Amino acid sequence: MKSRSLMALTASVAALGLAAEAPAQRASAISQRDASQAAQQHPELVQQFGGAESGARAAYVASVGRKIAAQSGVPNGAGAFTVTTLNSPVVNAFAVPGGYVYITRQLLGLMNDEAELASVLGHEVGHIAARHSQARQSAARRNSIGGLLGAVLGSVIGNNPFGNLVEQLAPQLAAGATASFSRNQEHQADDLGIRYMTSAGYDPAASASLLASLGAVESLNARAAGRDDRRTIPSWAQTHPLSAERVRRSTQQAQATGAVGRGVRNRDQFLAAVDGLLVDDDPRQGIVEGRDFRHPDLRLAFTVPQGYTMQNGTRTVSVVGSDGQAQFSTAQFNGDLDSYIAAAFQSIAGQQSGRLQIPQPRRTTVNGIPAAYTTARASTQQGQVDVSVFAYQWDSNTAYHFATITRGGSGIGPFSSMVGSLRRLTAREAAAIRPRVIDVVTVRQGDTVQSLASRMAYSDLKLERFLTLNSLQANSRLRPGDKVKLVVYGNRS
Repeated sequence: MKSRSLMALTASVAALGLAAEAPAQRASAISQRDASQAAQQHPELVQQFGGAESGARAAYVASVGRKIAAQSGVPNGAGAFTVTTLNSPVVNAFAVPGGYVYITRQLLGLMNDEAELASVLGHEVGHIAARHSQARQSAARRNSIGGLLGAVLGSVIGNNPFGNLVEQLAPQLAAGATASFSRNQEHQADDLGIRYMTSAGYDPAASASLLASLGAVESLNARAAGRDDRRTIPSWAQTHPLSAERVRRSTQQAQATGAVGRGVRNRDQFLAAVDGLLVDDDPRQGIVEGRDFRHPDLRLAFTVPQGYTMQNGTRTVSVVGSDGQAQFSTAQFNGDLDSYIAAAFQSIAGQQSGRLQIPQPRRTTVNGIPAAYTTARASTQQGQVDVSVFAYQWDSNTAYHFATITRGGSGIGPFSSMVGSLRRLTAREAAAIRPRVIDVVTVRQGDTVQSLASRMAYSDLKLERFLTLNSLQANSRLRPGDKVKLVVYGNRS
């Protein structure tokens, strides 16, 4: 959430599966129409995913992408693709028609060498070369939902009585960019990616090693969240489930190339590039720590109920749990909370807002902040639901609000503690919020996995996080001179 704006986008990776034999025909050229449309959409898509990285690291990632694209068979492959590193804390990579490939800094930080980076970029280039994105975009248009209450009142919620607040309020552009590919498309892109990276001189075994790291992250995230269900799994894993079988298959396909162990890994160069990389939330957009959300620039904080999870983005913070869903965001404010709440319902419900009976907002105060709220009832095929807006007057020019969906008759109930927790951060609290960054260190005599893990900037699962970050095992022995990654606290710029 950048100052005055927040947004939750649970991105789903358009990659990372392995499979069947890919056709060997020459790829067709990227159409001028696709390239022009992608160029027009690029700035908006980048903004929706937290902005783009620039500088030496972004240039390095793009250079690897050009090496891979040159092997794709697409005419002028090295110049036909644009590779962007996104400032997103989500483990994600995806491609769109027109030759645009995106990878998040969080996924970049998980990798351990340049060959693993080449494997992901190769997969994404494969999707474009095989023209998978066009079919995916059509599917996204069929599945897109214009607004939350439009979906609720239109009875398209399915088996979930709340719908999906995150997906239904996400922009169609982002939904189209990150919609799932079919299994066959994933398999074909995997094969193409292995072919491209091998032709470019990389060790194809990196594809399997990265998949193993992604599987470890999936397990770690579930454990850190304290539950073992799909809500704790990153979106790339939900749409592209990882398994030991997939790692084995990737290994087999890499071995079939005859290049395993002979290709380039470029570990030192890669680690130099990611040294200092921001990981997890960007404090400029607010941070999530357990059940707490804190934004040092906006100087605000709130806490979600026990058992609920948060997803932070550039314009909203999304909250999901068994008894309801919510989003925290801001909008234009003219000094009147009643009109602000009415506009929030209009924004959420769109053309359906006229069918709602919206009671007059009630006034209250939350931690010294003037506030108002109201709840509207909507009927669906799954039963009645309550849609509430709880707004806060932050100052004369600024307001924030929660929009919630709960079962009919519940009102704000399940989120009572959350809406009552919004507060102002003190200057000291705001100053104490620091970013987490990767620090590449050289192993010294006497260092162990356990001693290095103790330096990780987390309050829990330090050893597990260190092992996952470096693709190590608990019994791994480190040698003096080895380089490993730590996550430490950095300084705010």
